[in-house]
Amino acid sequence: QVQLVESGGGLVQPGGSLRLSCAASRITFSIYAMGWYRQAPGKQRELVAAITNTGRTNYLHSVKGRFTISRDNAKNTVYLQMNGLKPEDTAVYYCNAAYDGLDYWGKGTLVTVSS
Repeated sequence: QVQLVESGGGLVQPGGSLRLSCAASRITFSIYAMGWYRQAPGKQRELVAAITNTGRTNYLHSVKGRFTISRDNAKNTVYLQMNGLKPEDTAVYYCNAAYDGLDYWGKGTLVTVSS
């Protein structure tokens, strides 16, 4: 059974940083496009950042210049470095793996930005 396990969430003050990790198992990780989504209370889930199997990235406009997505195929892990965090970044962050119609999700990790 495919597993995506997120870690690294927590409580951080505005302006602070966090690095999220998503470890994948039982998939050929290197061929998958990987993404980080988030869902805030009362809002729809939105794509925050994505990275293709070739390393091309794209970002939600509001996080450009603050967040960086990266992947380590040797470790079957995708990361989201989040700097300059704002209260509006508060959400549950989900990892996604997608390839050729296959779509897998992690259970999420909560990020709370508050003073």
